[in-house]
Amino acid sequence: MKVLANDGLDQSGIDALTEKGFEVITAKVPQELLVDYINEHKIRTLLVRSATQVRKDIIDNCPSLGIIGRGGVGMDNIDVDYAREKGIHVINTPSASSESVAELVFAHLFSGSRFLQDSNRKMPVVGDTEFAGLKKAYAAGIELRGKTIGIVGMGRIGQEVARIALGLGMRVIAADSNVGKASIKVKFYNNQFINVDIETEPLQEVLKHSDFITLHVPAQKEGYMIGKNEFEIMKDGVAIVNCSRGGVIDESALIEALDSGKVRFAGLDVFINEPTPSKDILTHSKISLTPHTGASTLEAQDRIGLSLAEQIASILQIH
Repeated sequence: MKVLANDGLDQSGIDALTEKGFEVITAKVPQELLVDYINEHKIRTLLVRSATQVRKDIIDNCPSLGIIGRGGVGMDNIDVDYAREKGIHVINTPSASSESVAELVFAHLFSGSRFLQDSNRKMPVVGDTEFAGLKKAYAAGIELRGKTIGIVGMGRIGQEVARIALGLGMRVIAADSNVGKASIKVKFYNNQFINVDIETEPLQEVLKHSDFITLHVPAQKEGYMIGKNEFEIMKDGVAIVNCSRGGVIDESALIEALDSGKVRFAGLDVFINEPTPSKDILTHSKISLTPHTGASTLEAQDRIGLSLAEQIASILQIH
């Protein structure tokens, strides 16, 4: 039985599948050639991440497909309901990368709070000639401890962000129309823990009272979740991070808010025009940037690979 991991798969997942008798193919097949490749090689399972699109054309024209797997949480690049109507199993790994994405949120928060996104650009260029000037320019950093973080979307990733924030001594507020209350268990190295209940609030209240805002929501079907009106509601000097999906924030409104000082800094892992983000976003001195790497840690990829392998074997009843 053949598995095509078109967007790659961690070696642990490859090994686990191979041990169960699967042939794992990791060749990157271009989107336009995918139907022919699947049919020619009689692929039973197609594994993707965010790059490959699995739409009706593939579902309708690839009769050998029995399983479509997404290494990660969001499945907006797969026509999930349509595939299931056609009798195809659709699986994902919703919890495997939560910690990795949450930690990247704080990488952006710490970077922006201490101007690392700008100082890392300028120090190699003028650090030896303008050291004193740069030191003065970056002297107005801020601390996270004691500040209020607003989490928009309290799913697995949002709750992991809350866990880290509580450990840092931050006040946590949250908005989620589907979650009324989340109980966050904060564990410590010596097996002690505390439980903190967080009741969600309306989005406008979270936007109004947060010093830092982080977004963990699906791709928007219509419009932006955060646009000009939402920025106006926020505190002056707020910071915002998006490690969810491009298009959640209106990037033009974000740049305007950064330029006016309304927003202190932003951290972006996702963009409207991936994989070709706008130059205005990429070159802005107040934006900390990563190329959609929220789930890209060695630990997360290991968990994703093993989780997919276990689910595939379970569906096909292979032990």
